[in-house]
Amino acid sequence: MAALSPRLRKRLDAAVEKLAARPVTSDGGICRIAVDDETFVELHAPGGTVAAEDAIRCGCLLAPACVHRAAAATLAPIVDDTSAPAPSDAPDQPSPPAPDESDATAPLTDPTEARTSAPPAAAPTGSAPPAAAPTGSALPASALTSSAPTSSALPSSPPLPSAPTGYALPASAPTSSAPTPLPLTTSAPTTPPQAAAAEALWQAAVLVLDAGVDGAGAVLQAGLLRAAHTARLAALPRPAAAAIRTVNGLRAARAAEPGHRTAELADALAELLSTAYGLRRPGTPDAHAALRGTARRAYAPGGSLRLYGLFTEPVLTSTGHAGVVTWTADAAGRLYTVPDVAPGGPARARNAGDRAVRMGDTALTHRDLARAGLVVSGATVSADGRLGAGRSVRAAAAAGADWTEEPLAALWSVPVAHQVARALAAGAARATRATGEDLLFLDATLTGVAREAGGDCLVAECDGITVRLTAADDHPELAHRENLALLATALGTRVRAIARLVPAGHPRAALLAVRLPAGRHDLGLDRLQRQDVTPTSPLPEPAPRPVRPTPSAPLHILRRRTEQVVVAGRRALTHAAPARPHTTAPHTRPRHTTAPHTTTPDTALLRRAGLSTAAELLDAMRRTAAERGRDGFGRLVSADTDAFARAWLAAARYLDEASTALCREAWRT
Repeated sequence: MAALSPRLRKRLDAAVEKLAARPVTSDGGICRIAVDDETFVELHAPGGTVAAEDAIRCGCLLAPACVHRAAAATLAPIVDDTSAPAPSDAPDQPSPPAPDESDATAPLTDPTEARTSAPPAAAPTGSAPPAAAPTGSALPASALTSSAPTSSALPSSPPLPSAPTGYALPASAPTSSAPTPLPLTTSAPTTPPQAAAAEALWQAAVLVLDAGVDGAGAVLQAGLLRAAHTARLAALPRPAAAAIRTVNGLRAARAAEPGHRTAELADALAELLSTAYGLRRPGTPDAHAALRGTARRAYAPGGSLRLYGLFTEPVLTSTGHAGVVTWTADAAGRLYTVPDVAPGGPARARNAGDRAVRMGDTALTHRDLARAGLVVSGATVSADGRLGAGRSVRAAAAAGADWTEEPLAALWSVPVAHQVARALAAGAARATRATGEDLLFLDATLTGVAREAGGDCLVAECDGITVRLTAADDHPELAHRENLALLATALGTRVRAIARLVPAGHPRAALLAVRLPAGRHDLGLDRLQRQDVTPTSPLPEPAPRPVRPTPSAPLHILRRRTEQVVVAGRRALTHAAPARPHTTAPHTRPRHTTAPHTTTPDTALLRRAGLSTAAELLDAMRRTAAERGRDGFGRLVSADTDAFARAWLAAARYLDEASTALCREAWRT
């Protein structure tokens, strides 16, 4: 990017769009893009990775300082080295684990992070630093797999408010189904290079937030990628992962990809700002270690294990990886996962359940393991419960257990409210998706259908709580939505289910697997038949009927404003709080000009609902968005984007805490 002239930088976004529509050929590790009939851009990628700046070559007269090289590098997907195979000669080395849930740019073998999107477009939608970046489109091998608990320092201006009062965890929440975590971070102090890398990430993220999706073109994305690359080299995998995820979200938004969700982009940007801000401030070694994260999943000897299959769910990620993850449990209720995720699309996610489990000499497929058992000796286990498959691991098939039999039945004996409290507590520690603690084991009766904008969902009664059960994945090539529709025709059926908690202001969970009178079914892989869902005790009115939404606090007002900033940038809020007109003499150097306090309908509604802190945070965002200082000649100077980013971050963190509290309260009987 530094090699481009200012004129070419302005043309970069248009060049990227034009190049994405040009024909692409690949031959012998060389990807060739036709700029026109006579000019080509070549990406030399032995092994599929562009690892150096001079590996991107252009035949135009302005090369190497041409816009075509930068556009080609911008179009190239970001390399992820965490999926590289482990050395085969390492006898105790587990098979390559896929990246952790906190690395949204990497292939995600944990399906809870694998937000399904539409199949990847023909043109690359990922990103890499432009040609002038130190490593071209490749990033270092210290890939991002942070699963460190969240312990970020919070903005001091404005301060992060506490969650609404009146919500508390149960005094004692059983955690029998949660694995005992292994240490994931080292409590070393943050070094000066790491602090400098965190500062670079913060500044790059502030610029992105100020511009929004509409203004965050290739130049700002390249700056954020360069900061992420520096953070990787400085051993800051967690904030670097958030930066890469933010860039991917920006590109998906600008390309109007069907799988893009503004809320996910906002979450990624909040994670990036939170971790970078915390590392810029003084803190304890433990707190900073949590913010830095870990680059590789550590495995430890697990001895001999006797496992019982629970269910298998398909994985389909927006990074072009697909497969399945099979969940198992031991006699104590600890959960273990056996993944099979690799580059691929919906077809692989649909068919990987019939592939043999890659562990020992067992011939079990993932479908078989979900209903059978496994005896493992010499096991290696990561902190998130993932089983390694090194050469020293031995495994053999064994008898399984029904969900109504011990030891699996114990998972359903924990009260639902305690399961939710456990899931929310683990989510606050960034460990939920890694350990499966967001899984809910429910005994429920199907009672109705709720009509929602995103599709119908089931309504079920569970321990006196009315729960909405949604499809875990809406991709048409997976069976979730079709099975949910069939279950909706059998109201009155009593089911034993496994679902994943969906934080919301009302009880909500994504349905993953069910046990019906006809047997157990993995709803992402198995396609139910009409005879499978015949109700045994039909309700008096079996026809589906709409269910009114559960009233909740109007947090959506603040959430909508934070997401509007992500889309349109700081200017999305400036219209509501104009700057105070300049009234001082030109020869006098005025103090910082502050926008007048205004009471908008949004803040008035929040205050009427008792959410005064949310109203203050919204006011702070509007005020910092519109504040402008003046120089000694009375001219307006640039806005304080740093203060605006802190205000936005405080609002985002407040929303997380308040949503968690409201979710906990909603699940109480």
